[in-house]
Amino acid sequence: MKNKIKILFLCTGNSCRSQMAEGWTRTLKGNYIEVYSAGIEKHGLNPNAVSVMAEVGIDISHQKSQLFCDYEGYNLDWIITVCGHANESCPVVQASTQIKHIGFDDPPKLAKKLKENGASKKEQLEPYRRVRDEIRAFVEKLPDLLN
Repeated sequence: MKNKIKILFLCTGNSCRSQMAEGWTRTLKGNYIEVYSAGIEKHGLNPNAVSVMAEVGIDISHQKSQLFCDYEGYNLDWIITVCGHANESCPVVQASTQIKHIGFDDPPKLAKKLKENGASKKEQLEPYRRVRDEIRAFVEKLPDLLN
């Protein structure tokens, strides 16, 4: 088997979307993709992201919120930005690293709006579940979507 494709999922705070993408990729594509996640900032692992991933049998509780600079020197093949801010703020990378933007809604932001409108805790988890499932659908098509 040839070398694994090295992908880093980049988000603003590396707390939710990029963490879910890392978990899905490791689970579904770990045989041929080496996956990482990082943020422009470090916000810590979102407990709701951990919870909804556990619902589908994927444990991301051991993952850590990391900064993009933690991966300097890695020979990444791809950086996939999963939010607009990360896409706009993506740091300068090696010429051999390709960048792709696939935006997903921000579950914490959507859940906060739901909470402000009186939604239950269960209802507040729905954006997390929807985005989790959207990320899975994207990851299932890797690496073909990168070509």
